[in-house]
Amino acid sequence: MIIAHKLLSSLEKVFPDEAPDAASHAAASALQGETVSFQWAACPDEGDRLDVTAAVDSPLSAAVSLYAVGCVPSLLPAYAGSDSYFLRRTPGLYPDVLMPIDGSYSLMGGQWRSLWVEVTLPPDQPAGCYPIRLTLSTAENPAEVLAETIFTLEVIGARLPEQTLIHTEWFHCDCLALRYQVPVFSEEHWRILENYMKNAVRYGINMLLTPIFTPPLDTAVGGERPTVQLVDVSWEKGDYRFGFDRLKRYMDLAWSCGIRYFEISHLFTQWGAEHAPKIVVTADGREEKRFGWHTDAASAEYTAFLNDFLSALKEHLRRENRLDRCWFHISDEPSIAALESYRRARDSVREALADCRTMDALSDIAFYKEGLVPHPIPANNHIDAFLEEKVPHLWTYYCCGQTVDVSNRMMAMPSARNRILGWQLYRHQIEGFLQWGYNFWFTFLSRRFIDPYAVTDSGEAFPSGDSFIVYPGENGEPVPSIRQLVFHEALQDMRALQLLESRIGREAAAQWLDQEAAEPLTFRQYPRTAGWILETREKLNRKIQETTV
Repeated sequence: MIIAHKLLSSLEKVFPDEAPDAASHAAASALQGETVSFQWAACPDEGDRLDVTAAVDSPLSAAVSLYAVGCVPSLLPAYAGSDSYFLRRTPGLYPDVLMPIDGSYSLMGGQWRSLWVEVTLPPDQPAGCYPIRLTLSTAENPAEVLAETIFTLEVIGARLPEQTLIHTEWFHCDCLALRYQVPVFSEEHWRILENYMKNAVRYGINMLLTPIFTPPLDTAVGGERPTVQLVDVSWEKGDYRFGFDRLKRYMDLAWSCGIRYFEISHLFTQWGAEHAPKIVVTADGREEKRFGWHTDAASAEYTAFLNDFLSALKEHLRRENRLDRCWFHISDEPSIAALESYRRARDSVREALADCRTMDALSDIAFYKEGLVPHPIPANNHIDAFLEEKVPHLWTYYCCGQTVDVSNRMMAMPSARNRILGWQLYRHQIEGFLQWGYNFWFTFLSRRFIDPYAVTDSGEAFPSGDSFIVYPGENGEPVPSIRQLVFHEALQDMRALQLLESRIGREAAAQWLDQEAAEPLTFRQYPRTAGWILETREKLNRKIQETTV
């Protein structure tokens, strides 16, 4: 049997029905403490299913993880109004899920399949060149070698610095309870939460959505998602009482996993702050939904409740030494038409949050200019006005609406469009990044729970790849995606640029980057090939090496 095979970078996507035409990628360099990925694509010339065993022989074997790249269906790869910077736009199977393997996986005759190789270098890994030998054998007879190859990884004698970017991907606790069919905040739910928190931190998330009340996110008017309220609220003798034990457990767990910032869930409903989130209150021994879609955001009752609650919450967070690690939200993605309703909501808690940081994802700079959002998070296709205004400590985000010119990470997009974000974030000194879909496994407006292995576009609502970056695995363990690992590479590129800056200065580092890009790097204007990213990162590593004492 003949098996065609080829080493490829992490920026290629291997489709079963198409031989990869990218150049072979047999060597790379990396910094100490960096995670590096590459692929080994293979295609048997005949036969049906072939079970094979992949083996690794390398001084770095202990640092290597293997995944079989799986394809998932997409009925909506791209919106009709998207640009042409996509690999494909037709419904079909797209490579995305990275299934952990213990050596064994399957190939099909006449189909290309990819083995994903992830190398996580220790921070003290000695500099030098390390061969990584890979072999494919039949599962029945490991001595029968079908193919072999060698990848060479050069470790540069400089440590990748810690991440300074604040990075949040909205963490949906209810989806984990639903998927694994466990009661919310049961001991099994806490175990699963910990597994997913560790995965999030491993790949560069350091801020966690914290559901003090059930987050009013992507929910139909009048609808609701499962209750995941971390704060106990009771009504006793005409006063509210608040219990923070569960919130403390959540924050303590997240901190132990490596989370360093907490994103307090929104105090008002999405897209305009017209209503309250669902808030469950215990009164006379019974639970009731006291606030929700039936509550006007500006009502005297809700305003009084919020101010009492925020006072108690801040006192608790101060006792826990966590207040300075928290960011608050008013309402997600308010449009300019909702400016006045947003203003009323903001004013109702302005005094209570005067000593806290508040932020929201939005597109119109009017919210910032009128003092309504001290820390705006503009979408990357609307960020230019905020850059021109020189908004300090600027963040950015993207979601389903950012599919013309700017970077994003839909399944049908080239991975270079995902990874270029790190270079853009560095060039414009962006301090935070937000994306809403770490594990949103619902259809649009949370009308129906879905299996993300079968439905990747939220019921043909969002282009596949917008609403989640992890898949649910067995035993409460997350399964990563190509998009997650490539995004992490983007964050590492940013950190490597910061290392160079620490050695040659900000001006020189930015100038070098612009020269390599052949023009000033913006969120709309940037090199659009995997080759540029790979080559420029190698040049960056060499410059770091040159400045290493």
